[in-house]
Amino acid sequence: MSDQTRDLIVFAIIGIIAGFLASLVVGGDGLIRYLVTGIIGAFVGGYLFKALGINLGIGSPLISQIVTAAIGAIVVVVLARLIA
Repeated sequence: MSDQTRDLIVFAIIGIIAGFLASLVVGGDGLIRYLVTGIIGAFVGGYLFKALGINLGIGSPLISQIVTAAIGAIVVVVLARLIA
């Protein structure tokens, strides 16, 4: 398995986990929805944390990425509901 393939699989798994965690807070279900909200949330969370200078202080980069993506996914879902 190439490094790119492995990275994409890890990215998808982080997205699914983050989307699932976000769904526990704001509702929603379905694997595809978890994946989409998690991936979008990863970008939004990463951007927000960097722009605001927030550092979670979590020692594990993987856990930090999951938490960042989950928080971003929550923000995305809440904003989408406010707009809709």
